[in-house]
Amino acid sequence: MDRPKVLYVDDEEINLLLFEINLRGKYHVLKAEDGLKGLEVIKKNPDIKVVVSDMKMPYLNGIEFITKAKELAPNVCYFILTGFEITDELQAALDKGLILNCFRKPFNMNVIDEELEKVI
Repeated sequence: MDRPKVLYVDDEEINLLLFEINLRGKYHVLKAEDGLKGLEVIKKNPDIKVVVSDMKMPYLNGIEFITKAKELAPNVCYFILTGFEITDELQAALDKGLILNCFRKPFNMNVIDEELEKVI
């Protein structure tokens, strides 16, 4: 059986590496360094199940990226990672259902894995 595809978008290389190392046994982890590259990955991989995005990135922040990504892939489950408090912008995205949950950095892989299992 093929492992479900999960896309992780973050401008910090160490976070991309940690995310992949922790989840590659269970998921096919795709990575992108920013939202623009993330959109390209989504276009090339219509079978992505889940997208986890950092909030603070160059070009597009996490909400801007997910808003555009949802137009390309409306049936994907989206999550945000942030090193900051839940802002009004993040709360609005949660309330509207744009994102399913918001994870705090430094991220807890067990919490993220549990959430991914629920939606996959």
